[in-house]
Amino acid sequence: MVWVTEVRTLSDYRLWLRFSDGAAGEVDLREYIFADARPIVAELSDPALFASVEVELDTVVWANGLDFASEFLYERMLKNAVV
Repeated sequence: MVWVTEVRTLSDYRLWLRFSDGAAGEVDLREYIFADARPIVAELSDPALFASVEVELDTVVWANGLDFASEFLYERMLKNAVV
């Protein structure tokens, strides 16, 4: 199992993440945020709230309490990788 060790926000609802195995890359959450109507997810469309992301324990967490499983983020990062 891998966990998030570092996070930086990027433009257009993207995150740069580093994981415990040393892998690092971008995760694009734009489509997910705007497609999910649940209020806790939809709130992330506010750029200020999106920018409030922090690493907590083993993953990322926003000020509104939303978090994503580190495995979900890792898989998305790998799918987005340019080879």
